[in-house]
Amino acid sequence: MEQNKIKIERDKKIALVAHDNKKRDLVEWAKYNRDLLAHHTIYATGTTGALLEQVLGFPIHKLESGPLGGDQQIGAKIVDGDIEFLIFFWDPLESMSHDPDVKALLRMAVVWNIPIACNRATADFMISSPLMDEEYDRLLPEYDEYRNRTTMMIVSD
Repeated sequence: MEQNKIKIERDKKIALVAHDNKKRDLVEWAKYNRDLLAHHTIYATGTTGALLEQVLGFPIHKLESGPLGGDQQIGAKIVDGDIEFLIFFWDPLESMSHDPDVKALLRMAVVWNIPIACNRATADFMISSPLMDEEYDRLLPEYDEYRNRTTMMIVSD
């Protein structure tokens, strides 16, 4: 499968998302990394966004709460290229009413080949990478064959 290169600029478009039991961890992590995050564009869902804006002291693009569609909004922004980086502290021990949305969000991040951190250790490694403050060519599979497959099957019947 052919690959396309999508340039990620020096200033990244980052989504910060956390389940209720992980909000404190994410806020502490973001506060510790405030100076590293400050020049990036930050998106967040619901309450997490309000907490982050209060603690960090810079504007956060706030979307809906996860159960109200915020996870899907983040996923759509990944597809549209408006989010290039996902830090999602999710709680693997807690069943969520919107688990299908969470799975869909993680799936979109993988399909569109954006970096994902689901815990503090991975987020620490990613935020401290030299690539965080450089341009980066993200490789993306050429999906035209996939997009056209259904049309071809319908037309040939």
